[in-house]
Amino acid sequence: MDWLKNVKLVRKLVYAVVGALTYPGLAIVNRLSISGAEHITTLPRRNVLFVSNHQTYFADVMAFLHIFCAIRWRKKNKLGLPFYLLNPFVNVNFVAAEETMKDNLLTKIFTLAGAITIKRTWRAAGKHIKREVDSKDFSKITEALSKRWVITFPQGTTKPFAPGRKGTAHIIKEMKPIVIPVVISGFWRAFNRKGLKFKKRGTALAVRFKAPLELNYDESLDQILERVMDAIEQSSTYMLRGKHHAAIQPT
Repeated sequence: MDWLKNVKLVRKLVYAVVGALTYPGLAIVNRLSISGAEHITTLPRRNVLFVSNHQTYFADVMAFLHIFCAIRWRKKNKLGLPFYLLNPFVNVNFVAAEETMKDNLLTKIFTLAGAITIKRTWRAAGKHIKREVDSKDFSKITEALSKRWVITFPQGTTKPFAPGRKGTAHIIKEMKPIVIPVVISGFWRAFNRKGLKFKKRGTALAVRFKAPLELNYDESLDQILERVMDAIEQSSTYMLRGKHHAAIQPT
C-alpha cells in the first residue's frame, strides 16, 4: 500500500474517484467558502507546510485537496465545477494517525491519496498513553516536505483548543519550510467526527488561508509552537476570547 501512494497515476485516479464522491458534500449539500487563495498561487512546489485546526478526520483534508486542485486550475476562492478532477494536483501529502487510516477499506483508500501515517504518542486504541516519538515517523514527514507540500494538524485531535504537539515545531526547526496557517470552521456541524457522514445539511463551511507565518527558526520549540497555535486561532488567547464572546451573545 505504501509504495502505491507514491505512484503519481495511482494518486490521480484516487483523487478523481474520492474527489467525485466528496464534492457534493462540500459544494452542493453544504456551502464551502474559501478565502486567502492568493497566498497559495505563488508557492514553490516543495517545503511548504500547511498547519490547520482540525474538526473531522477526513472532510477537512478532502476540502484542502479540492481547493489545491481548483487553484491549480486557476480558480480563485471557489471550487466551481470539478473539472479539475480530470487532472488533479497531487503534489501534496497529509499527516494522519496510523490507527485511523487502517480503520476500514474506505480509510485505506484515503491513504492512497497521500497520507503520511504516524503513530500517536499520546493516544492509542481509545486510551491515553505516553510513548516516545518514532524517528521513522519524523523522517517520513521531512522526506515528504523535501519533495511536496504537507498538511498537518498540530493538535492531532478534533477537540477545539487542545494543546499543540511539539512534533510540528520540531519539523519547522529542522526543515525551515514556508508555513501557511489555515483556519477552518463549520465542518464539525456538517459532518460526523470521521467526516464521512452528514450530520447537518446546508451548513456554511469555511477555509481561510493566511499569509505565510513569519518565524525565527532559532526560537525555542515552545515559542514556535505558540506562534503556530496562535496563527490557527487555537491558542489559550483565542479560547478566552471565544468564551468572552459567547458570554455576550444573545440567547
